Amino acid sequence: MKEVLLVGNPNAGKTTLFNSLTHSNEHVGNWHGVTVENKEKVFSFGGEEFSLIDTPGIYSLCPLSFEEEVSVKTIFDKQDRKIINICDENNLQRNLYLSLCLLEKGCDVVIAINEIDKKPIFKVDYAKLEKLLGVSVVGINAEKKINLESLKTSLLQNSKRAKLPYLERLQYFGDKDTDFEGKFDRFMLIKAYERDEKFFDRVGIKDTCKIFANVPQNSMQVLSEFRFDFIDQILKKCAVRSSQVYGQSKFDKILLNKWLAFPVFILILSGIFYLTFFSLGQFLSDCLSSLLNLCSEPILQLIENSFGRSWIFDLFNVAIFGGVGTVLSFLPQIVLLFFFLSILEDSGYMSRIAFIFEDILGRIGLSGKSVYTLLMGFGCSTTAIMTARNMDDKNAKIKTALLCPYMSCSAKIPIYTVIGGAFFGGNNIFCIIGLYILGVVVAIAISKILDMTVLKSKKQSFILEFPPYRLSSPKRVANILWKNVKNFLVKVGSVMVSMNIVIWVLSSFSFSFKYVAEDGGMSMLESFGRVLAPLFAPLGFGNWAIVASLLAGLVAKEVVVSSIAMFNGIDASATKLISQSVLLPTSVIFFASKASVISFLVFCLLYTPCIASISMLLQEVGTKWTILSIAIQLFCAYVLSFVIYNIAFAFEVFGFAKPFVTLVTVCVIVVAVIFIIKKIKNGTCAYDCSQCDKNCRKKK
Repeated sequence: MKEVLLVGNPNAGKTTLFNSLTHSNEHVGNWHGVTVENKEKVFSFGGEEFSLIDTPGIYSLCPLSFEEEVSVKTIFDKQDRKIINICDENNLQRNLYLSLCLLEKGCDVVIAINEIDKKPIFKVDYAKLEKLLGVSVVGINAEKKINLESLKTSLLQNSKRAKLPYLERLQYFGDKDTDFEGKFDRFMLIKAYERDEKFFDRVGIKDTCKIFANVPQNSMQVLSEFRFDFIDQILKKCAVRSSQVYGQSKFDKILLNKWLAFPVFILILSGIFYLTFFSLGQFLSDCLSSLLNLCSEPILQLIENSFGRSWIFDLFNVAIFGGVGTVLSFLPQIVLLFFFLSILEDSGYMSRIAFIFEDILGRIGLSGKSVYTLLMGFGCSTTAIMTARNMDDKNAKIKTALLCPYMSCSAKIPIYTVIGGAFFGGNNIFCIIGLYILGVVVAIAISKILDMTVLKSKKQSFILEFPPYRLSSPKRVANILWKNVKNFLVKVGSVMVSMNIVIWVLSSFSFSFKYVAEDGGMSMLESFGRVLAPLFAPLGFGNWAIVASLLAGLVAKEVVVSSIAMFNGIDASATKLISQSVLLPTSVIFFASKASVISFLVFCLLYTPCIASISMLLQEVGTKWTILSIAIQLFCAYVLSFVIYNIAFAFEVFGFAKPFVTLVTVCVIVVAVIFIIKKIKNGTCAYDCSQCDKNCRKKK
């Protein structure tokens, strides 16, 4: 089996080509850092089997970040393998820079130029480019699978020797043979010009000062100019360029405007939330709920006729059809959320969002790269945590991973919709938007505190390109939706069913294993819940069943709603009945006030994520930081729920005026104290005091 490496700049279409060649469905996206580790899959052609390795995006063979190090290490370890170097036809000048780096290394390269748009910036004569470079060049369309057969054929051909005349202009002004015992070759000279310490460390040369001293002082600039001059020369001979600028768009005058950028971003997110949680999402959810009821009724009727209203009927009605059906009815809303996120990814707007937030995130020890990870957290925290690997700085990587759970994932949608909808009705959209914003604000505050204390970040490189705005491919969107629907259904069919049955057993049987519905007494779960319930009484929901549902939510957040349905004895997928039941004091789980509901929702937003996310944190940041993360999450959830509950309760009891004035007063006092402390720290006197000790007048 022959190994083939797939190498290219970020956003050139590597993963799309990987999917097309291997018939896979790996996640692709229109931003840097989507691929953070090598992916490998086999395909066959011409009687040969090829193992295709998709590497993270790089710009050169001098790695600046984690994922670039993964790619460069793979290239060096497998330097005798065939390489497909994919280039974007719209960004050919910069993409060919990496091609030259690979050819300088002596790699066996096939250049695949990906034609993405109907009106590309460059119109290339591939045959002439192949002749000028001396290696195989194939024009393809990775998404539409155009000309992939020619690309596969080129993998079977013998390697060609590249023509790079500018290399003869590189000079070394030291004694190569004496200094480096014959190890020094042409590529080492190139790395000396690039001042690549990591390369020399890899080949066992620790003292690089002498090497770098014997090349021009501005050697990096010199080599870069040589490469770009050569690229310009060959493109003049084989390509015609339009007047269009890559990535430039009239929309950016609005979307990147310093006054409009944030309001537009909030407006877009609000529109997504409205369509997802209300209007279209609510309509589709109600339709699916009705369909599930129709499907479950005959089965439940058959069970009742066979076993009567026994524990067997209760198991199917409450635990399986009731609990699982409740969560399943939210599938349309979850699909809609992933649909809109995929549109944002493909449109090119995601890179603009990173640019908008780069300055803000830089102030709290992160970078624009963190935006990709944190936005993915709105879909699934587990997946998002994995993408934190693309941070250049180790501390920034840890912080970004720790912040992912504060982004409200799609699994919390049922909680917000059912519980919030019961008390706020149509105004629930403002509650949901507020929860999402609160999660972001808490994440920012925690990142700032960590950056000032135990996780100080270094200055990070952030290379950003603006791809042109594009419409998503229906096929790609369909693939994303199917992948997420499949994952959700697998989760429902395995984790949800299992957990709901466990909860039902614990809540239906006593420690002597008697069925409490017939024999009375206290269930195992109630006994355990009553022990912990007093801890949550200050938060406004000291109910043993609520505490039990929160514990169940550690497995998967969707289980919180299915647990409430089971405790309140709601029939299969009757979402509206669940909302109504939490209003009734006769229900096992009910909320006495809006303040209690808000407190509960805030706690659900901030407390410990699901087991899968915790497992991913362990893998990415280690045991110490995972334990610290869980402690911070529980602390923040408890303290903020307590504060918000008491503020909301005060508004309910005293009206608006008195609590508002109190809050303003407290804020003024806090600001004044902070101001005074800063003045004391800086040693600045509030007024001209000639009698003060000299030590307290460092500044005046």
